[in-house]
Amino acid sequence: MFRGNHPAKVDEKGRLKLPAAFKQLLEARDVTQVYITSVDGKCAQVWPLSEWEKHEAMLADSGAMDDAVDKYLNLTSYYGHQVEIDNQARVLLPQILRGSAQLDGEVTIFGKLTYLEVRNREIFEQNLPAYTLTAEERQAIAAKTRRTG
Repeated sequence: MFRGNHPAKVDEKGRLKLPAAFKQLLEARDVTQVYITSVDGKCAQVWPLSEWEKHEAMLADSGAMDDAVDKYLNLTSYYGHQVEIDNQARVLLPQILRGSAQLDGEVTIFGKLTYLEVRNREIFEQNLPAYTLTAEERQAIAAKTRRTG
């Protein structure tokens, strides 16, 4: 499971060097390829290819292709690109996604359980107050953790 926040940089060629903590988790699972995509163009999601394939299988198993799934697949395909992790633990971010999410220079990489999320650090910090949880959201999270744990 990916967790935490790790600052990183995207170099002038659009390559993201994965932080050591995430690199170790990927290596332990023999991950050599990732699927990089987005659902909104504001951040990149970096999925170990096997996790992305499970995600796709769940979508396919959900039954008929409805409008929401079709729209989701259009977005994730538009921004998406399957890439190899190089021997220096770098991945090439898709150019279209680098531009729309402003993923150049300083970024932050969040662990999101089964995938990594990459955001422009300055923009994220400017919008940090919007991430404050409401009392209702905290209660909903507490209820979910009580049910599963």
